[in-house]
Amino acid sequence: MNGSGDVASWWGNSLRGVVGGATAKALGAMGLHTVGDLLDHLPRRYGEHGDLSDIGRLQVGDQVTVLAEVAEVSSRRMRQRKGTIVEVVVTDGRHPLSLTFFNQPWRARQLKKGMRGLFAGTVDSRGGRRQLTHPEYVIFGSSESSEREPPQPAEPAEPAEPADQELSLEGGAADLDRDLQLLQEFTDYLIPIYPATAALPTWRIQKAVQVLLDTMPELPEITPASVVAREGLMTRTDAYRCLHRPRTMDEVQAGRRRLAYDEALVLQTVLARRRAALASSDTTPRVASAQGLLAAFDAQLPFTLTAGQREVTAEITGDLARSHPMHRLLQGEVGSGKTIVALRAMVTVVDAGGQAALLAPTEVLAQQHFRTMTAVLGSLADGGLLGSPPEATRVRLLTGSQPTAARRSALLDMASGDAGIVVGTHALLQEHVDFFDLGLVVVDEQHRFGVEQREALRAKAATPPHVLVMTATPIPRTVAMTIFGDLDVSTLTELPHGRQAIDTHVVPTAERAHYLDRAWQRITEEVSAGRQAYVVCPRIGDDLDLGPSATDDLDSSVGGELHSVLSLARQLADGPLAECRVAVLHGQLPAEAKDTVMSGFAAGEIDVLVATTVIEVGVDVPNASVMVVMDADRFGVSQLHQIRGRVGRGDVAGLCLLVTDLPEGAPARERLHAVAATTDGFELSRIDLEQRREGDVLGSSQSGVRSSLRVLRAVSDEQIIVAARGDAVELVEADPDLLNHPELEAAVSTLESAEQADYLEKS
Repeated sequence: MNGSGDVASWWGNSLRGVVGGATAKALGAMGLHTVGDLLDHLPRRYGEHGDLSDIGRLQVGDQVTVLAEVAEVSSRRMRQRKGTIVEVVVTDGRHPLSLTFFNQPWRARQLKKGMRGLFAGTVDSRGGRRQLTHPEYVIFGSSESSEREPPQPAEPAEPAEPADQELSLEGGAADLDRDLQLLQEFTDYLIPIYPATAALPTWRIQKAVQVLLDTMPELPEITPASVVAREGLMTRTDAYRCLHRPRTMDEVQAGRRRLAYDEALVLQTVLARRRAALASSDTTPRVASAQGLLAAFDAQLPFTLTAGQREVTAEITGDLARSHPMHRLLQGEVGSGKTIVALRAMVTVVDAGGQAALLAPTEVLAQQHFRTMTAVLGSLADGGLLGSPPEATRVRLLTGSQPTAARRSALLDMASGDAGIVVGTHALLQEHVDFFDLGLVVVDEQHRFGVEQREALRAKAATPPHVLVMTATPIPRTVAMTIFGDLDVSTLTELPHGRQAIDTHVVPTAERAHYLDRAWQRITEEVSAGRQAYVVCPRIGDDLDLGPSATDDLDSSVGGELHSVLSLARQLADGPLAECRVAVLHGQLPAEAKDTVMSGFAAGEIDVLVATTVIEVGVDVPNASVMVVMDADRFGVSQLHQIRGRVGRGDVAGLCLLVTDLPEGAPARERLHAVAATTDGFELSRIDLEQRREGDVLGSSQSGVRSSLRVLRAVSDEQIIVAARGDAVELVEADPDLLNHPELEAAVSTLESAEQADYLEKS
């Protein structure tokens, strides 16, 4: 198997012909169908025979494999029915974990105090103690496993032992003993712990992988040989061997670094090609006139732009003046003034004779942008009306739930060019929506939109429009280089003058239930002082669902009953907040009702707004000074940071109370302490990425991140990303079609054509 075609054929072979039908079926249920799929299914951690797992970190509901020592074994007859219970306690030296076996008396003979092994199952709880029921296991230095019982004297009064499960790939009991010894007795190797399932524990996955390693040919190199030599990388073949059968953690790190470099180079090559394609396409330059709309807009601004806003504005203005389309990401802290920067870019394009469209993910956010823009523009948004300035334009709103007459009027103004600025939701993407001369597309909260949606809006322009992508989730530099590498990145780090601090506290109701009463008192105190408050819940209630797109950031692993907007609003209005004017806001309300609620809250006619995360971005009510987030442990770090950014926008400091009933030490509660400890969104974003991985943070529509970045870590692999980016640029400049690098071209083409690569499109 020397040719690359032969190797490619081996890599793509079905597992069914290699590991046996039952094992292949179980692997297929995990999404592993080919030889390459299984080799890319890397261990999530490694154990040494002398090291035990930290049992104290196990959470109820987790599917786990723990390396532990047997501390106690007992057997007793059941009282209520016939049969026996074997109870085994294993330990990591500090924390116990119970193993329970019903009607399997031979477990007491197999498992002895002092034995060490791997135990796999789903964590549950009984009497406050964590346990595994009927776990599978293998014991080190022995052929004992949960798969079969060694020969024992007959005990006719006890239930018969179950038949063997399929463990061996191609053989019988002799193979079982041989394979267990491969796992247990080769103490020169680390123990790989794989992502596994109840049907397929880690040692069965390891055995399947070993079969592949024994037949693996020399794999072709994706990264050019000159780069491999310069970076001191091992071969791909050695990398897989080191990751699946390592002797030391140094081998693991070396193998991981090699595969991470491959991933980084393929990603950066795709992005380098995109940047080159953009640089070669033509568009209409958009330069504002000296005494036109932009000049009038700047003259009437009631505040001075920050130094950061002026710098970013200059970058965008320079881009718009070029004959190649702008492709820029604008990111910044909560309240850093991204909207005013984007509005100034839109005004520039209108001043130059074109139109600008802002695409928002929700009607609440679209309406908020519309209100903000018309308020800031003032009479400059009254184009065509009697008494309006000659340079004025029209700002129109387009959403799916507008009355027919308003919708028809907006569409007419867009098609005729009378509407210079259009703000809308997905309604902008419909086929019958036309623009006269669309010159700039602004996408807010871009990760909420799929590729096809963004392309649909771009396609409405006669020539490629300039594109400005905004995100309210700060992204560390390396993440921006990895995920948004085909975009120029502008970052706003300072807050506008007058923005107040936000004091954040965790409210632990598990230990101090009365703290929640104090939270409601704080709201009444703020309302009595003439201010307003938010109460945020993770669900709507009364059988209304948030929908998948609105729950992407919720942590489903925490469990427990969630507070709902509708139920809690009733309780508060009838109880601790009876003296306050309470209203609700959520995504399932009709558009007119949502607009009425938001307008009433902005006007001070509502004291307390009980809402879902529809208020997460874009909502600007300076008089709101306090926020209570219920079940705060269910939200991600970055999302909590965005939510609390709705307070502290006026003359007084903001207060954010994060309510949780989780005990001290729970990982999700630790996230809350991280949020309370800092208001630095970039630091919190880094923490979020380290805890939840890139794909989860950036949203479900960026699912390619989750599946494509198997090894590369955008936060910790900065040196690899920077080096690979430089290599990719050089390779594409010297050989755009990669004719001299066929293996790299094949990997790039696979990523470009795969549906999972959609996240790479930003336009």
